[in-house]
This record gives sequence, C-alpha cells and structure tokens, in this order.
Amino acid sequence: MPAACPAAADVIDVPVVNRAFSQFMLGSDRRVFGKLEFLGGISYTSSTNLLGSISAIRFRGDREHFVTVLDTGHWLTGRIERDAEGRLSGITDVKTRSMFDRNGQDERVKNRMDAEGLALVDGAALVSFEVYHRIDAYPDPGFMEARPKRRIPFLIDPKELRFNRGMETLALSPAAGPLAGALVTVTERSLDPDGNVFAAVLSGPRAGVFFVRRNDPWDITDGAFLPNGDLILLERRFRLADGMGMRIRRIDGNTIRPGAVVDGEVLIDADLSQQIDNMEGLDVMVMGPDDIRIIVVSDDNHSILQRNLMLEFRLLPD
Repeated sequence: MPAACPAAADVIDVPVVNRAFSQFMLGSDRRVFGKLEFLGGISYTSSTNLLGSISAIRFRGDREHFVTVLDTGHWLTGRIERDAEGRLSGITDVKTRSMFDRNGQDERVKNRMDAEGLALVDGAALVSFEVYHRIDAYPDPGFMEARPKRRIPFLIDPKELRFNRGMETLALSPAAGPLAGALVTVTERSLDPDGNVFAAVLSGPRAGVFFVRRNDPWDITDGAFLPNGDLILLERRFRLADGMGMRIRRIDGNTIRPGAVVDGEVLIDADLSQQIDNMEGLDVMVMGPDDIRIIVVSDDNHSILQRNLMLEFRLLPD
C-alpha cells in the first residue's frame, strides 16, 4: 500500500498574532522558579479556529522550526522568532492540515485520531494516539501529505491502557545515555494496582515496561530527554480548590529499566499566580554546553477561556 495520499487537501497557512511577555509571575521580576530560570514567553492567537489544542511539540535541529500534533488529529508546524536579546518574540510560518489514518482518510472523528505524543527520528515522525491506542510512523519529510507507513509495538498490554489516559508521551533518548537512543512512552494515567503510571522503553537492552510514581492529583502530559539521558516529565493538575497547576519532574535515566518504579525531583511547581494554562507539550533544546532550554506549550482546547502559550526556561546547574 503506497504511503502517499495524492488526493490530499492543501496544507493551510494559519495567520498568527503574537504577544511576548517577560514576567512569569505577574507584577514581579522574579526569574528563578525552583531549578529553572524563566527566559520569556508568548501568547498567540489566530483569526481562524485552526490554531490550538496542541498536545506535543518537537523542535528541529536548527532550534527554530518545530512540529506539533493536535488532539483534534491535525499536524501543525511553524518557526519561532526571537528579539534582539534572544527572547521569544513570536511564532510564524504556521501551517496545518488534518492527519491521514492508515487507510488514507483524513478529517476523522476525533476519538479515532486523538494524537498525544510525538517523536522525530531519522526518516519518521512517530505519533502516539489515545482511545484507539497505537503508535504510528509517518514519513519525515512528507508527513502532512502521507498515511502512516508502519505501526510501532508499544509493549504495554493494551488492556492496561485507559480509554482517555493512554500514551501521552513519546520521547527519544540520547544515543550516549543509559537507554542508548531508545524510544520511551509514558501514559497519562493508566495505572497499575499500586497506582503507578504505566510506561515502556520500546527498544534496546532495557526494553520493557516500567512505572512512574504518580503523585495525586498530577497527570503526565509530555516528556523529553536531557543530553545526559535523564527524562523530564511535564505534569498538570486541575482542582476546583486551586485551579490549574504545572510542574516538571526530572527522572534519573539510570533508574529506568524493566519493572522499575521511578520517581524524581520536581524542577518547578507553578499555579495560576504564574503565566500558565493547560500545559500539554514540552521539548528540550541544547543551545550550548551550559545552556539547556526547556520549551513548554499549552493546549487551549479551542476555548475562549484558555490561552495558547509558549514558555521558555533555562535549566540551572546543580
């Protein structure tokens, strides 16, 4: 079956209005929050309804162009811009189109194309989906105009994946790290009998299922690896008592192995007194030997009550 879909609709250009901000905590010039330094952020909107619902983000090697997947079953790509001081000033060149399924159909019912995790590997864009749990490999370049070319085994027993709490994270470990370049998936809230989150290393000498300690009410929404092989996980909470929260946890890569239950230090714990929303996507960019950036983006659920945000932090040295 050919991968290309010649009947594909045109990719759509999305106009974007950006607003940059320099304060993470309104009314305060405080820069350091936990183990992270806030470098700046942007909120962005569009005159169309095509922008929003971002679930995962991955940057290209140039550290400017990015690829995202939306939980509405769409691709969205673009490029970040920076001001004279190097701070985020906006996103531009934004394009989107609906994803094709393995039969070459697009514009599917959302729960069949609920894209949540994304990893870019040589020649492929790997996407994890909830509800109809799977990891599909699309050709890269060319993913916007193609159906998936293969399916990736995810090792977790499908019966353990909850309906809308499945594989939220796909992250590619560094080749020089303890997982030797393996792909890792972590679920949002598919729990074992002890309340730990199902996860798996999908290849290499440590391939197998492991577990991440869950701290109620936090749920995992994305993750990425640091250059040394540690895994950082983005988590959110929502409680009526205190609203939305965001935190980032760092897992020692050496502890990840089949059967292990892993946990780690919290790098940042933020709430609505800071500039956050429903934070869903995270990626790591290495700008220099001592300059590791963490980019976090929100999912606005296409709601007028929520915002599309992109935040940038620097990981402080231990």
